[in-house]
Amino acid sequence: MNTIPEFDYATFTTRNIGFVSSGEQQTLQKTRIFVCGVGGMGGAAFMALVRAGIGRFVIADIDTFEISNLNRQVFATATTIGRSKADSAAEAALEINPQIEIEVLGSEWSEQLPDIAARCPIIVNGMDDIPAGVHLYRIATQQGATVIDAYMSPLPSVTLVRPSDPRPEERLGYPTVGKDWRSIEESDTQAAMMAEIEYVMLHSSSRHHVDLDIAAEVASGHRSRMSFSTMVITTGMLMAYEAIALALGKPTGTDCRGWFFNPYRPRIERPLPAPVAACLRPFVRRALKKMIG
Repeated sequence: MNTIPEFDYATFTTRNIGFVSSGEQQTLQKTRIFVCGVGGMGGAAFMALVRAGIGRFVIADIDTFEISNLNRQVFATATTIGRSKADSAAEAALEINPQIEIEVLGSEWSEQLPDIAARCPIIVNGMDDIPAGVHLYRIATQQGATVIDAYMSPLPSVTLVRPSDPRPEERLGYPTVGKDWRSIEESDTQAAMMAEIEYVMLHSSSRHHVDLDIAAEVASGHRSRMSFSTMVITTGMLMAYEAIALALGKPTGTDCRGWFFNPYRPRIERPLPAPVAACLRPFVRRALKKMIG
């Protein structure tokens, strides 16, 4: 790892001042955030938070970088292919801020989660694993941590789930409620994914910005999930903004339902009122059923 000669935190963050005050920058330096998954959206959020001057992290990832990650994951490079995502991200973070405090975890993170969530009041969920995500939200609720997340959507999105909010499995109607997360079956995972896709189709214009035939292959499990650099990195930036605002106690208007950013118009797309959604839901379900055959 290269070292930065005469590194000074105040100099490192000097251009932040004006967006945040000197006192707020000191708060960010003392903030500890758990980033679970540092590949796509989680990796982009982690990079932004490191450069914003967040001083303490716990990061976890069980995967290694692959060539297919190069299209969107900020820590995926020719030199990190085949290497641990968590280790690679940590090394890159220390080359940006060598004074950063960082704990790096692999698969053991799930067992250590109660302790992690107790120490990290802000959690960024960068995983696409539904059972592990169910576990993450349950423990966060128990320990009083807030989870920043995004939908499985072709449009960048962001959600902010506080301990008092319903968890996604409750709000979206996953069949996982009441089940041990380690006992969640593939059929449960598939049903949960379909519930999320239905929500995205109902409350956003996502269907107009993606190839529906390919999306149907993804939904039916016949194709890997689509991912595009601008969507992934923009989503990570939205998540980072929420984490910074939360650390500084600044409201953003984001809640557990979240919102979608449509860069093609551009505009913000928020969830529909409940009566409107109830009227449209049967049509969306019919279209989704037809789409996946």
